[in-house]
Amino acid sequence: MKILVLNCGSSSIKFQLFEMKDKSIPIKGIAEKVGLKGSFVRIEKANGEKIRFEGEIIDHLVGIEYILGIITSKKHGCLSKLTEINAVGHRVVNGGELFSSSVLITDEVQSEVERFCDIAPLHNPANLKGINAIKMLVPGIPQVAVFDTAFHQTLPPYAYMYAIPYSLYKKYGIRKYGFHGTSHYYISKRACEILKVDIKAQRIITVHLGNGASMAAVKDGKSIDTSMGFTPLEGLIMGTRPGDLDAGVLSFIMDKEEIGLSAMSTLVNKQSGMLGITGVSSDMREIEDAAHKNHNDRAMLGLDMYHYRVKKYIGAYASIMGGVDVIVFAGGIGENSPESREAICSGLEFLGIEFDHGKNKGLRSKEAVISTPQSRVKVMVVPTNEELVIAEDTMRIIKETKKTSSK
Repeated sequence: MKILVLNCGSSSIKFQLFEMKDKSIPIKGIAEKVGLKGSFVRIEKANGEKIRFEGEIIDHLVGIEYILGIITSKKHGCLSKLTEINAVGHRVVNGGELFSSSVLITDEVQSEVERFCDIAPLHNPANLKGINAIKMLVPGIPQVAVFDTAFHQTLPPYAYMYAIPYSLYKKYGIRKYGFHGTSHYYISKRACEILKVDIKAQRIITVHLGNGASMAAVKDGKSIDTSMGFTPLEGLIMGTRPGDLDAGVLSFIMDKEEIGLSAMSTLVNKQSGMLGITGVSSDMREIEDAAHKNHNDRAMLGLDMYHYRVKKYIGAYASIMGGVDVIVFAGGIGENSPESREAICSGLEFLGIEFDHGKNKGLRSKEAVISTPQSRVKVMVVPTNEELVIAEDTMRIIKETKKTSSK
């Protein structure tokens, strides 16, 4: 079975084609700057060859048509025709309270995803563009929605509710939903496979650190708390998002700077976080260089704030689970910044962590245990693979649907 996985952002389209019999990826890539000047598609073939295609991509429909054309081209493709694709799996950011697992996309499901655009205005509309593009370009092909929020639907009410008038929760669904659920699910499961332990008997803290960052407390295989909230703004400091912030700050800034809601949204989504603090970049590599090579005080402050916030959440999640057995780092920073992993784990020896500095040093994008054999808490790096989870869920649902329809 061949599964195409699509992850549509506001101006990008990530894709991977899976051959499910061996989980291989014949082709993958990304269309960037969709709807903007300088748009292009970059692909990587199974043999490692990388190719960049320049061209105007005015919208997601054109972008996906371009991608499908590359996949089936004689020179660069791996399929002779589009009907060789058995199904398409989509990353959908917010499934609200309705979807606690992945689902086959029907007109009713699509209508519900559209309804959640109000609470995920930066993400769900782009996800829907991908769904509609496939409907137009490959009519009749089964499509599956895999929700970022689904894994966190096991949070108890006392963890997901906000202390605002209850009527607003009932009226608008204002509560913590959490995001990166597919990643938290994968790395917690994979960590237990590597350690050869039963996930249903483990207390795991998953730490997904990228330009967007979040953590989860996973107890007995279920998410019981997570750092992102109603939107991806809550929780950890991120590349351009502030994370936890006194709500009064927003109205104060709006009053003093005389700006409206749109400008405030831009400020907290695009201009804050590590970029806002350091003034250097939202890229951790550039910030680390500025801090250590150029002795930039603001860069050093940003790193201290970043690591402190993650460390604080580790302590909080250990307390609600009655301890911790495994801590797993993933994401672009979690997988590739030995410095951040060491800074975060420093001072947590009281939890039972014995950090192995030698194993951690220079480790990038590889599965590894970076605590000592004697460490009561296992600290690990597990590169995330959200696309594989989407592909596996898509295949499972397609098979279940066929089995049900044949009865």
